[in-house]
Amino acid sequence: MHRPTLSPHMTHVVAGGVGGTVGAVITCPLEIVKTRLQSSTTTFKPLQVISVSSGGSTVVHLEDCGRRTLSIAKCIKQIIEAEGGTALFKGLGPTLVGVAPSRAIYFGAYANTKNFLNTKLSPESSLVHLLSAGSAGFISCSLTNPIWMVKTRMQLDDRKGKSSNMFKCARHVYRTEGLRGFYRGVTASYAGLSETMIHFVIYEKIKQSIQQVHYSTPDRKSAWDFLAFMAAAATSKSIASTLAYPHEVARTRLRQEGDKYRGFFQTLLTVFREEGYRGLYGGLGTHLVRQIPNTAIIMATYELVVYLFNKC
Repeated sequence: MHRPTLSPHMTHVVAGGVGGTVGAVITCPLEIVKTRLQSSTTTFKPLQVISVSSGGSTVVHLEDCGRRTLSIAKCIKQIIEAEGGTALFKGLGPTLVGVAPSRAIYFGAYANTKNFLNTKLSPESSLVHLLSAGSAGFISCSLTNPIWMVKTRMQLDDRKGKSSNMFKCARHVYRTEGLRGFYRGVTASYAGLSETMIHFVIYEKIKQSIQQVHYSTPDRKSAWDFLAFMAAAATSKSIASTLAYPHEVARTRLRQEGDKYRGFFQTLLTVFREEGYRGLYGGLGTHLVRQIPNTAIIMATYELVVYLFNKC
């Protein structure tokens, strides 16, 4: 019996969509914490500290430890206490709507651009990977920014029992800001292409080294290969995310309601002037805790799906 097969183009599209969906669902609570730590409109409440004075009396005071120094566990606990457990999955709707097409567009564009550039430039060179990642990121950002804009607005809504669905949120954005409102933060996303380009250049280099050492081929891979791909993805994403992180803060601030933050560089300068370097890296720890396993899951799932389709 003949088994249906996908074209090479559709294989990368499907693999990217599946990988992105799996990673997004698993790490959604960490995405909520990260987004709120990046924002200037939502805060985590001070901690209640109980101490005993020298006279033996009990004293209760609030310790303002700052939202960026709270541990991830404490941030999650506060969200659950204030808004309920479902608040950890705010914005999951637009994420599920957007992540599959976003990753599908990205990986499809990346694979096809790479195949084209391999015929024009030195095959599988760093320049090929750099240009492929950049063009794929630009296409993906341009097409899906409205979805991520709505997701961010929903995640920043810290009102208990007032969570709007993505359609109500989108309608509110359109009524108050027009079509232009859906593209707030897109300039920061374009600046963030540097992160994607660094990530894929390093990932492809590590992947090539793994295949040379382990002598694996496109049609013959073991479980060890996919574990190695996860490690390669985690390593490359950690480096890229740390280097390019300020664009994440700028993008979240630009997507907030209000007109304090108007442009990419203006936002970076405003955050730096008011909060210093610490402000530009607000939420970095949470971002890495979420992004490293998320990227490892996405890349390993992507490689696995491509491998399984190629074997059919």
